[in-house]
Amino acid sequence: MTTAALDIAPLYAGHLAMMKARADEALLRGGFDHLVIPSGTLHYQVFDDRDYPYAVNPQFKAWLPLTRVPYSWLVYTPGQRPQVIFYQPFDYWHVVPDAPSGWWVEHFDIHIIRKPEEARKLLPANVARCAILGEPQSALEEYAPNNPRPVLDYLEYHRSYKTPYEITLMRVAQQLGVRGHRAAEAAFRAGESEFGIHMAYCRAVGQDLGTLPYNNIIALNEHTAILHYTELAQQAPADARSFLIDAGASHAGYASDITRSYAADAGCEFQAMIDAVDQAQIRMCNAVRDGKDYKALHIDAHHMLMAILKDFDVINVSPEAAVASGVSFAFMPHGLGHPIGLQVHDVAGFAESDRGGSIARPEGFPYLRMTRVLEPGMVVTIEPGLYFIDMLLEEVKKNGHGDSINWQRVEQFRPYGGIRIEDEVLCTDGDAVNLTREAFAQAD
Repeated sequence: MTTAALDIAPLYAGHLAMMKARADEALLRGGFDHLVIPSGTLHYQVFDDRDYPYAVNPQFKAWLPLTRVPYSWLVYTPGQRPQVIFYQPFDYWHVVPDAPSGWWVEHFDIHIIRKPEEARKLLPANVARCAILGEPQSALEEYAPNNPRPVLDYLEYHRSYKTPYEITLMRVAQQLGVRGHRAAEAAFRAGESEFGIHMAYCRAVGQDLGTLPYNNIIALNEHTAILHYTELAQQAPADARSFLIDAGASHAGYASDITRSYAADAGCEFQAMIDAVDQAQIRMCNAVRDGKDYKALHIDAHHMLMAILKDFDVINVSPEAAVASGVSFAFMPHGLGHPIGLQVHDVAGFAESDRGGSIARPEGFPYLRMTRVLEPGMVVTIEPGLYFIDMLLEEVKKNGHGDSINWQRVEQFRPYGGIRIEDEVLCTDGDAVNLTREAFAQAD
């Protein structure tokens, strides 16, 4: 499914109305008259004239599906039509972006500029009355991003609640990601290297480093125990035992983030452990409910995962004891998940309210990326994992809890590295909607 095949225009009209309403309130709280959002600029590498891959300002693409237009601007004044200052240079070195078109253009006044500095005369006259959201590098003369906290706090907090337009685009990003995951699994089964699997994924999705939402994690064997492994070995191992892929796709500014784990031998114990984690992960996803504290989901996940390790005779103590002593952290050292949308790790995961403040992580879990109570419209990832990481297991021994672990079993599983399963889940006023499993079912 692509947005060309969808009736996206009415959904976008509703989304834009919501964006205007949020901006009206944010500007009122900050005491400003205008919202000004630069799309961002190219950043050049030190001592060179080559730029880093361009990343659009998320505040900009929240309004419209433009992701590859540096030096452009969005201007919104309450009660007026929003304006887009669209940079379309005279350039024979690079591809010049096409003139704006699509389901969104009828809602904006669009001004074409040929040089970045031409935007200056189209911006609001009184810069002191502008809330300018962006990176410092986006400054144009006196129009420098000021990122006023009351405005950002309000907009970022409410970005957690996805509009039907956003959910539709996120579903497409899921379907693209699933297409890549299917191709990557086939490449693994065919004996490809990590690099070869990565290339199969990119071909299937039609995206690469410049357009993927993050660097693919493609790991074989012990590499699967490295949480953010991105080295992509070009030589296939002689014995490929296990495979972990954490990879997503982008669509119209929105990201997907999907993780799956596989064993080469479908009948081995490690595959049985993967299956157990998969079933537990489904239960965790189904627990996404209006009013559920995400912190509680994270702690519940630790108990479920330790029950799996107990069943596989990897730990000698009860799941409760493993969590209380910190032993569980050695096997699952990351958080259960995070908000997702315009950014892979989307904003406001810790926000106390739309006026600021932060909700602390539970003690002993320093890498959890969300602490809010779930509400309808939020989309979060649920990504439990079990890993056999030497340095963390050594810490368990140093902390005096070595007797909690069956080290013989650890040695048996260590060559397989680790397991992670990740889905994106939409919180509703009823049952959770698993966007990832939905996309895999459609692909099948």
